[in-house]
Amino acid sequence: MTTKLLLIEDDHTMVALLGTLLRFEGFEVLQPKNEDDSIFGILKLIQQEKPNLVLMDVHLRQYNGIDLLHQIRQEKELAGLRIIMSSGMDVREECRDAGADDFILKPFMPDDLIKRIRETIAKEQ
Repeated sequence: MTTKLLLIEDDHTMVALLGTLLRFEGFEVLQPKNEDDSIFGILKLIQQEKPNLVLMDVHLRQYNGIDLLHQIRQEKELAGLRIIMSSGMDVREECRDAGADDFILKPFMPDDLIKRIRETIAKEQ
């Protein structure tokens, strides 16, 4: 079974690079479309697609990733969803306090990201 990852990132270059890397590593990569680009749209997308993990930037144009994280954690059916937050600023504690499973500081090495994704997904079982 292919592992589904939802990538929530508003930097188009980062989306392209991460998408390529993650697909190369064998993951199915989902990305919100413009019509899904709201907190409500993201929640709906997560409920429909049921990804194994969400990789989300903290600083997004439309909203704050930590606010979205709070919303996800309030949904009972999403309680077990694994979420890794990322940012160029070290907001590790804020992310963990909000319910993130892990945090990775940008810039990061691709191998470090893949290792964290695999470890976080393994916690699910």
